[in-house]
Amino acid sequence: MEEELDLIIESAEESMKNAIAHLEKQLLNIRAGKATPSMLGGVVVEYYGSQTPLSQVANINTPDARTLSIQPYEKSMIKEIEKGILHANLGFNPMNNGESVIINVPPLTEERRRELAKQAKAVAEDAKVGVRNDRKSANQELKKVEASEDLLKGYEDEIQKLTDKYIEKIDHIFSVKEKEIMTV
Repeated sequence: MEEELDLIIESAEESMKNAIAHLEKQLLNIRAGKATPSMLGGVVVEYYGSQTPLSQVANINTPDARTLSIQPYEKSMIKEIEKGILHANLGFNPMNNGESVIINVPPLTEERRRELAKQAKAVAEDAKVGVRNDRKSANQELKKVEASEDLLKGYEDEIQKLTDKYIEKIDHIFSVKEKEIMTV
């Protein structure tokens, strides 16, 4: 019986870890002023009739803090890459030099920084909702187990401690990202 209860706790913690991993992945797509290849993570291009992630048809580099250089594996892809970047609506203006696509990452305005911080906060709130849903699911699983009330109460407390720990982690991750976004 306690084995079953321990499995419920492990499962809840695994789900909460996944929420954190998802949050970190989502926050990578929110730019903080410095050019990084992950900024183009959501860009897809038309490649022989199918939508393909940009990273699979080109090499993405950052020659400096304000520039992204996209070197397609096939020169014929340059127009499609430009189109994909414009469709992704990232606020970038791609330029091609016949060999590669260059993006000058403009410095963020104060207003844009605030928008991005709000966006990051919304992503963090979604992660918190996910963790709370994991807590709710785990508590529902506990109720299905035939055990003494005292034992179940102890496990519920354990789940609450896990929830608090992961909510705290989310707050920390968000505050680091917010600071990164707001730093000029």
